[in-house]
Amino acid sequence: MNLKDLAGHDLGTRTVDFSADDAILYALAVGASASQLDLVYERDLRVLPTYACALGLWAVEAAGRLGAYDPTRSLHVGQSLVVHEPLQPRPTPTCGRVRSVYDKGRLTIVHVEVAAAGFEAGYTILLPGVGGWGGDPPPPTGKTAGLAPTWTATAHVAPEAAVLYRLTGDKHPVHVDPSVASAMGLDGPILHGLATMGITARAVAEAVSTHPADLSAATVRFSRPVYPGCRVQVDAETQQMTARVEASVDGVTAMSGTFTFLPGSSSPDS
Repeated sequence: MNLKDLAGHDLGTRTVDFSADDAILYALAVGASASQLDLVYERDLRVLPTYACALGLWAVEAAGRLGAYDPTRSLHVGQSLVVHEPLQPRPTPTCGRVRSVYDKGRLTIVHVEVAAAGFEAGYTILLPGVGGWGGDPPPPTGKTAGLAPTWTATAHVAPEAAVLYRLTGDKHPVHVDPSVASAMGLDGPILHGLATMGITARAVAEAVSTHPADLSAATVRFSRPVYPGCRVQVDAETQQMTARVEASVDGVTAMSGTFTFLPGSSSPDS
C-alpha cells in the first residue's frame, strides 16, 4: 500500500479486554500511590480513563503493518481522547481506521483513530524524512496563547517507569533497549509518550479539585523525549473543570495540551 491510499483505510475491529489487575498495573505505571486505594485496590476500583489510549494502540500497529511506511521509524507526537463512559474490566469491541494522511514536504503526518462505545482515541504519527509524495498539506492551525499557570506540581518519574509501563501493551524496544535508543539518536531508553500523558492527567486532576478518573477529554502534543529517573514539572492554567497544561523537564517542554474533567468526586489522597 502507498501513502496516498492510506487515508480512510479501515483497520478492522478488535475486542480489547483487561482485568482489574491490568488496570491497577496501569495506575502504578503512571505514578499512582498505595494511598490512592480506588486506583490500586480492586474492591472499589476506578479505572484511569487514559488507559483507553493504551487499549487502542492495536490500530496504530495495524496501520504500520500495511506497508505504506516503516513503523520503526515513526514517532508518536500527539494524542486525543474523548470519554463517553467509565472504563470497566470487560471485553470491549473497538474499531479502527486511518482518518487522514498529510504531506508536509519533508515529513508525513498520519492520524489513526479508534472508537468504542465508551471512548474515542486519536493517535498522531509523524514520519520524519518521508514526504513530497503529492498528498494534501495539513490544515492551518492557529497559534495557542502562552500559558499563565495557576497551579504547579512536580511528578517524579522512577528509573523503572518505562520498563513498567511497557507491560501495559507498548513493547517498542526504544523504551527498554539502550542500543535501540542509541541508534535513534537518543541518550538512552525513553518513557512512552502515553505514560507522560497518563502521569500528567493523574496529577493535574488536583488542579481542578477532582478525581483523575473523572477525566472526560484530553488533547496533547509530545514535543521532547522524557527519560526515566527525571522530574517532570506540571504547570496548569485552569478554568472551571478544564486545565491547559505544560509538562517540562529541566525547563524544556516535553508535552502540552488540555485536560477536561467532569465535576465529580474529590481527588484521592496523593
